[in-house]
Amino acid sequence: QVQLVESGGGLVQAGGSLRLACAASGGIFSSHTMAWFRQAPGKEREFVAFISINGRTDYADPVKGRFTCSRDNAKNTMYLQMNSLKPEDTALYYCAAQPWGPTWNQNDYKYWGQGTQVTVSS
Repeated sequence: QVQLVESGGGLVQAGGSLRLACAASGGIFSSHTMAWFRQAPGKEREFVAFISINGRTDYADPVKGRFTCSRDNAKNTMYLQMNSLKPEDTALYYCAAQPWGPTWNQNDYKYWGQGTQVTVSS
C-alpha cells in the first residue's frame, strides 16, 4: 500500500526557513516523479515544485530562487527547503507522486499525502 506522509510544517516569521519532508512507503519512491503542491485558504491547490526520478527539478515562479526540492532515494524521502518565507507562502503543503514524466498538472498525480501546514507571520 502506497503512503505519503509529510512533516516539517509549522509557524515561522517572514524571512525565516523551514524544511518539509515527504516519506514514501509502498515501494514506489525511486520509480516515481515526486512533487509539492500547496493550498492556501480560499484558493485552489497549486503546483510548487517537482523532482524527477533523475533529479531534474522545476519550480513555480513565486518560489523560484527561494525553495529547493531534493530527494534521497535511499531514505525514500523528498524534501522541500523553503527560505526567505513570505506570508503569502502560508498554505497546506501536500506531496504527491506519479509514475510518469514530470508534470505541473496535479491531475496527473496518482498518490497524495495528507498535507502539512505552513504558516508565515508578518
